[in-house]
Amino acid sequence: MALSRFLSSAITRTTATFGERPAVTTSTLHVVFSPTAAGSLRQALSDAAREELRTGWEWGHAEEEWGHAEEEAFWKAALVEDVRRVAWVSRRSAPEYCGFLEWLWRLGDLPCEVVDLTDMPVGSHRRAFSLALLSPEEVAANAVWGRAEALDATVRSHGHSLWRRLRAENAPLRVVDADGLRSAPITFFDQQLLSFAKASWQKPARIIGYTMAEWSGPPMEPYFQAGDGILAARIIALVELGVLEGRGNLMNIRQSEVRLRNQTLRGGAGTASRCN
Repeated sequence: MALSRFLSSAITRTTATFGERPAVTTSTLHVVFSPTAAGSLRQALSDAAREELRTGWEWGHAEEEWGHAEEEAFWKAALVEDVRRVAWVSRRSAPEYCGFLEWLWRLGDLPCEVVDLTDMPVGSHRRAFSLALLSPEEVAANAVWGRAEALDATVRSHGHSLWRRLRAENAPLRVVDADGLRSAPITFFDQQLLSFAKASWQKPARIIGYTMAEWSGPPMEPYFQAGDGILAARIIALVELGVLEGRGNLMNIRQSEVRLRNQTLRGGAGTASRCN
C-alpha cells in the first residue's frame, strides 16, 4: 500500500523575529504527521505569538495528502534545507511513526530536531501519547515546542535501518506494539472487527469505534494503529467475503448497517491477534 494511505501530513512554518536585534531571523519548520495535530499546533503557536512571545508568524501547510502531485508538494516543502526542522511524532501511533520514518529516510543526514510525545508527560497528562490528543491550550501552556531535541545519530541510524526493512517487506499494513513497528497482512484487523459484530444490525461506525477504543483502553498499553478508512475498507471486504451482511451504502459508515451473516463464521476471517 502506498505511503499516502498511511500518511496524513501537515507542515507549519514559523518565522520569529526577535526584539531590537536587527536582521536576526530564525525560521522553524514544524513537520506534523496528522491533520488534527497540525491544527492544534498551529493554534497553540498562534496563541503564544499573541500572548507570550509577541512575535510574527507566517504559515504554510499541506492538508491531508492523497494525490501524487500534492504529496510531492508536501515532501518538497518538508525537506527544504534553509530552516530549522522540528518533527513531532509518537512511536505509539503507527501512521505518525510511518510518516516520520519516511520523512527521516528522505531527509538523509540533514540535521533535525524531534518532539517525541510517545511517553512525554504534559500538564495533567501522565503521558501525552500524541499531539493530536492535546488541546492548543495545553500545548501553549506547557510550551511543548521547547522540548525539541536534536536527533541522535544512533536513533537516526536505527530509524533508517527499520524503515529500509519495512520498505523492502512492502506489506499492506504496518502496526505498532511493545516490540515496535512491524509489517502486517491486510487481514490484521478482521478478527478484532468481527469480535464486535453481532447477529443484529448495527452501523459500521460503532464497530470501528469499539475497535479503535480497544487499542487504547485498559488493560492494554495505548497504541493507535490506523484511521477509520482502513477499518471501513475491511468491513466492506468482510461483506464481500460473505462473513458479514450489509445494507445501505457501506461507504458511509454512519448511514449503512452490517451484521454477522452466520455466527459460525465469526472466528473464520483473518488470523489477527489483539493489538496490544
